[in-house]
This record gives sequence, structure tokens and C-alpha cells, in this order.
Amino acid sequence: MTTESETEIEARTSKTTRFAEWLMAREERRQEKDSNLEGMIRLNVLVSFLTLGLVGGFEAVQLGISLIPYL
Repeated sequence: MTTESETEIEARTSKTTRFAEWLMAREERRQEKDSNLEGMIRLNVLVSFLTLGLVGGFEAVQLGISLIPYL
């Protein structure tokens, strides 16, 4: 026989478990989004330097690379 208090404890535990699972799933989605964003930023930097090289020449790329530590 289960009492009302045991049923309430089980209900709270299941709610807590569901909430914890939801939080973990949300964190995983955020990490995936962050890693996708990092890849997009790297691609953008690469394309920017390629464009700079095509437009300004090799000297402009060298200047751009030398200025990166000052950002």
C-alpha cells in the first residue's frame, strides 16, 4: 500500500527528473549552436583574408596578419 506522501514524493521526483533532463538537452543544443557559430566565424575570417589577398595583394594580407595580435 502506498500512502499519499509516497505518491507525492514520486511525483516530485519525476518532475525534478524531467526538469533535469530538459536542462541537459537545452545545454547540448547550446553547445551545438556555439560550435556551429565558431565554425562560421573561422570561415568568415578565411574568406575575408582571401578577399583581401585578391584585392590588395600579398602585402595587404601580411599587414592584416601582423595586426591580429592588436585586436
